[in-house]
Amino acid sequence: MTRLDRVLQGEPNIRLREYGIVTSVGEGFIRVRGLPHVGTDELVYVDARQRRVPGLVYNLDAGEAGIILLDEERYVEAGDEVHRSSDILSVPVGDQLLGRVVDSIGRPLDGKKLLNTNETLPVERPAPPIMHRSPVETPLQTGIKVIDALFPIGRGQRELIIGDRQIGKTAIAVDTIINQHDKNVICIYCGIGKQKAAVARVITDLQKHGAMDYSIVVTAGSEDPVGLQYIAPYAATSIGEYFMEQGKDVLVVYDDLTWHARAYRELALLLRRPPGREAYPGDIFYIHSRLLERSTRLKPEYGGGSLTALPIVETQSQNISAFIPTNLISITDGQLYLSPELFQKDVMPAIDSGKSVSRVGGAAQRPAYRSVTKKIRLAYAQFEELEAFSRFSSRLDEDTKRTIERGRLIRESLKQPQFEPLNIGEQILLLLAVTSGLMDDIPLARLEEAKRQIRETYREHSDALDQKIDWQEDITEDERTYLLDLVETAFESLKEEQEHAET
Repeated sequence: MTRLDRVLQGEPNIRLREYGIVTSVGEGFIRVRGLPHVGTDELVYVDARQRRVPGLVYNLDAGEAGIILLDEERYVEAGDEVHRSSDILSVPVGDQLLGRVVDSIGRPLDGKKLLNTNETLPVERPAPPIMHRSPVETPLQTGIKVIDALFPIGRGQRELIIGDRQIGKTAIAVDTIINQHDKNVICIYCGIGKQKAAVARVITDLQKHGAMDYSIVVTAGSEDPVGLQYIAPYAATSIGEYFMEQGKDVLVVYDDLTWHARAYRELALLLRRPPGREAYPGDIFYIHSRLLERSTRLKPEYGGGSLTALPIVETQSQNISAFIPTNLISITDGQLYLSPELFQKDVMPAIDSGKSVSRVGGAAQRPAYRSVTKKIRLAYAQFEELEAFSRFSSRLDEDTKRTIERGRLIRESLKQPQFEPLNIGEQILLLLAVTSGLMDDIPLARLEEAKRQIRETYREHSDALDQKIDWQEDITEDERTYLLDLVETAFESLKEEQEHAET
């Protein structure tokens, strides 16, 4: 019995659908004839022989539509029927996603049961209006000294992580996620165009440090259809917006938007869109601006939550003036630039303080930090400038030598291994020891011991310190004196060992 016969006989539960025919199949896309009333960004389904394949309407040309496939094109053949869903592409949202690994349209990739949620949100959503937004004032603690002290990130901010490949960009993002374990922040890691092994390493690190309990991983790997890579960051943002509108704080890491731009360029070229600079289509800036504009802090009457974005972008040979990096620098509220030179000197994390900036800055920094980091920022900036010039001269005056020595001390103090984020008390105690000059007499070779001694001292007295000092407010003179006495006590055994070694 044909479909028309069933309609004429009045069988129940029959829906009229608009159908089209696949005319050609390309790499990640198809062309379809028919579907006269289909709209852009509408979800359609290809009734292939082996499985039903979802697709996203992308081009509307005269007499045909260009459709991005959200599954493997090997299942689709010319002549297959395509029907409209009369709906836009949506992604499942809800608490059931916490601890899960899913693809761009919410299908589980972790081998666990299917998601039991009926709530969905469109993948493409307009950014909140300006009148719905609050100022960015609450800090998002990364646990990384050099970031929290010099380039503070606020909840609702967009801070770009930029640098060449394999110098620790993802490591900063993972450490930031691990540091949210007691901060009531939901974290979403979005992998775009990454190899499966790289995403598996991130998931393993999060599981090892107990971070998957409050995290969601959305991934579209290099082996996945290019359409899934293109929609992955938008899907991750929609998942985050669900929690933000409930008044919760969310952190989204996009790793990385270089591959997202390449996936979009591939789709645009295959579907014959006009190429522009570096063969990217003309709206390449818009695809990232409409994504990152969705990150904000909402006013209490509109939910009161926040969505903080840490987009990652890869440079080639330190070329931060390339097309995609400059686009993203102009969209975001600051950038953390990772320097290959610092990486080669074993300065980790390799953040270049000269090229890095947070445009929110002190507005999102706790007063306790501001009271101890003013001198560090100036001294470190002077040191980096003088260090470059000191290579050309062997004769330096005493003031310059002191500035360089102090700068080296600050740089060594700001070093931090991966998977060891510090809480606010540990950081302030260490920074206070540096700014007060208590660490000036300690040789650089023994600085790691001194840092470890400070951490142990803080942990021994953490309960008393947390009762005595409000880390959210300015540190008073009495509190400063108390903390410095504590540091001096911690260093006594270290100095005795050093004197004994010298004799």
